[in-house]
Amino acid sequence: MLSQVLYFLVTLGILIVIHEWGHYRVARACGVKVLRFSVGFGRVLLRRRKSPEGTEFTLSAIPLGGYVRMLDESDGPVAPGEQSQAFNRKTLWQRAAIVAAGPAANLILAVLLFAAVGWIGREEPKALLGSPVAGGLAERAGLRAGDLVQAWSTDGEDWQDVRSMPDFGWQLAQAVADKRPLLLSVSDAAGHGRRTVRLDTDTLESRDFDEKTMGRIGLGGVFVEPVLGRMVQGEPAEAAGLLPGDRVLRVNDEPVPDVAWFIQRVRRAVVDNQAEPLRLQVLRDGQSLERVVTPRVEIAGDQRVARIGAGFDARPALVTVHYGPIESVRQGLTRTWELSALTVKTLGRMLVGEASVKNLSGPLTIAKAADQSASLGLAAFLSFLAAVSVSLGVLNLLPLPMLDGGHLMYYLFEGLSGRPVSEWWHKQLQRAGIAVVLLMMSLALFNDLTRTLGLH
Repeated sequence: MLSQVLYFLVTLGILIVIHEWGHYRVARACGVKVLRFSVGFGRVLLRRRKSPEGTEFTLSAIPLGGYVRMLDESDGPVAPGEQSQAFNRKTLWQRAAIVAAGPAANLILAVLLFAAVGWIGREEPKALLGSPVAGGLAERAGLRAGDLVQAWSTDGEDWQDVRSMPDFGWQLAQAVADKRPLLLSVSDAAGHGRRTVRLDTDTLESRDFDEKTMGRIGLGGVFVEPVLGRMVQGEPAEAAGLLPGDRVLRVNDEPVPDVAWFIQRVRRAVVDNQAEPLRLQVLRDGQSLERVVTPRVEIAGDQRVARIGAGFDARPALVTVHYGPIESVRQGLTRTWELSALTVKTLGRMLVGEASVKNLSGPLTIAKAADQSASLGLAAFLSFLAAVSVSLGVLNLLPLPMLDGGHLMYYLFEGLSGRPVSEWWHKQLQRAGIAVVLLMMSLALFNDLTRTLGLH
């Protein structure tokens, strides 16, 4: 829990500083006097003396944002000698540039972080597929355990290499969001027997890349050898005499290709609400042994499933993914653009009811993801930081009052009409903007709580 809080604060701190630094630097470049650069809201905890330019740097109590306070005649009288440094005295284009600089800084940061990850390189699971779920799109397409995804295409002509399982997952998410099929070039683990399969992701009802959609696609995850790990004390696996390191060869004379298949088979071992005894053939120290295990039945959602209380010791095959300096920057630009477009599409579908508002995530989910990514190493944490930076940049560009995008809409109106938004309309829109932002925050927090409590 403490580590989640720590990495959450580190994540927010970096992204807030970069966002506000964008506003600050462009404001100074345009000759605007910045009175305060604050990380956080509310009571000031730390204060640095004013810089030679007259800016006060502060750290405040509520770390859920920040602000740059600029000299502005709308906040009160400005000395005649400083009026040329007031924000409201700048040209329309200068004001728009200052406002847009915050989200732009977040997007630029994402490009640099994604590029750094590509250049440093990271170990990722190989795109070696586990057993598909019975009846899912993957099984109907002909995918099977041990298939290596080599490349993908949308038209069968322009093929793009698949470097890892996360890379494959990203392309799959985009295919679902765009409601288009995904063509895959797959082979066995050694690269032999290459063939083309078609995943009919265009037939899915939902464009949300969530657990339900993944269930309909039916991918079994990464291929992992079915080698048993830790036994839960008092559970059926331990009672049957199974030991860590046992490799499961067969279940009731059916060959076990991988962990995903074994888990599915155990879960289905329920007949008339009673557990079905399973006869396991395992390999232990070079000897083939037979053990009979009777699973424990429990309720999961609206169905009964069987469990034996055993973990798994084997790990997926890994591949090191890295790019050269130029290609890393290109990949950073591409990934930032694609993630920004996907974020906008998802928000748009939520607005018209085509996507669930459950896609919104709040501080609890971010804290958990920050901690998990940090535990996987520097590259994973930088990738997570880049993804959140994209989200922050895109969300701030939404045309909502209180956000940078709302101010840009004011300036668009001013540019088209030749006059600023009236004070009355400005107040009404601000109230509406606050209501919408509070609603989004409440939904995000509600989603966080339901995920934490296992209600999603």
